Amino acid sequence: MIINPSVHANLTELTKSFAAGTPKHVVIDNFFSQDIADGMHQHFPPADSLKVKRNSMNESKVEDYHFERWDPVFLKARNHIRTDAFCQWLSTLTGIDGLSTPDNGLGSGIHQGSQGSYVDVHIDVNYDPASKLWRRINLLVYLNPHWQEEWGGDLELWDPAMTDILHKVAPLHNRAIIFLTDDQAPHGYKAIDVPEGESRKSFYAYYFTQIGEGFTYSDSKFVSRPDDPWLRKQATKSKEFVKIHLKRLLEKMGLKVLDFQDKNRF
Repeated sequence: MIINPSVHANLTELTKSFAAGTPKHVVIDNFFSQDIADGMHQHFPPADSLKVKRNSMNESKVEDYHFERWDPVFLKARNHIRTDAFCQWLSTLTGIDGLSTPDNGLGSGIHQGSQGSYVDVHIDVNYDPASKLWRRINLLVYLNPHWQEEWGGDLELWDPAMTDILHKVAPLHNRAIIFLTDDQAPHGYKAIDVPEGESRKSFYAYYFTQIGEGFTYSDSKFVSRPDDPWLRKQATKSKEFVKIHLKRLLEKMGLKVLDFQDKNRF
């Protein structure tokens, strides 16, 4: 058993919660069965072994997606959330037909943040140029059984105008959040302060559909919080402007793999 049976049993209630969310989202505690969640935490790979390094003025974390390198419990979880049955459950929950998640780094993997880790508020890209698919849904499951409130690390969901935090979600063990991937859901977390040996761990999966009615391209972009210093706001704005325009130029040149922070290829 991979998913907690209560998750499937509560589909009607969860569907209503997702639809009523602003932005559209739902938080689900006890998402995986307990042995799966505990197993992933127990066997979570060391941070220095993960080969996608996200280090810039706007983020500090590591991630990876090579499930064959890790304990089999990760593969069990990944394989289940890719099944037709689970994708149909997710389509019912979100009201988006035809969801699927690919078998690559844009499909599923793990995140980890050590002392001082942070990810500034950002909008996710909603299009994969390699597969030409529309990214629709983010699924995050936190794997932190000892997490303390004073360590910080809450996922912040902001309003699109970046004036208010609409929701904060603590990264507690086996807590999932499912939310839309669009420009209406800026999200991120502030720098964590954890004791030695602790880190902020999560499992992720991203779900796609074919391009269809209603698609509007939304590029990945970091955005500033209202209380960020003026110089930091200007630096973020300038960096993102250059990044987005360079990315578009590379795409026009036919380059499909644009993730230069992924060290798996080297």
